[in-house]
Amino acid sequence: MSKRENSEYSIKDLMGAFIKENKLEKGFQKIHIEEAWNKLMGPGIASYTNEVKLQNGTLIIRLNSSVLREELSYGKEKILTMINEEMGEEAVKKIMLV
Repeated sequence: MSKRENSEYSIKDLMGAFIKENKLEKGFQKIHIEEAWNKLMGPGIASYTNEVKLQNGTLIIRLNSSVLREELSYGKEKILTMINEEMGEEAVKKIMLV
């Protein structure tokens, strides 16, 4: 039997290492970006959102309201900043509202 190491690791560190080791970052990033959008925009805007996806640094938001699309286009820079802060990294470089 091998001896146990006395090193202490946090769950966050262990999960981070597991995700990195198994190359799961992009999958978790996709899930986290959708959650961040719904959390930051609230249930009102989330109800008009059909799809949220991150593709090569571009956050693509598919909305079913042209009026809402126009309104959100005025605040793209603020949304970009808020999403990146929520993600904890600069994952989004551009926002496309379609």
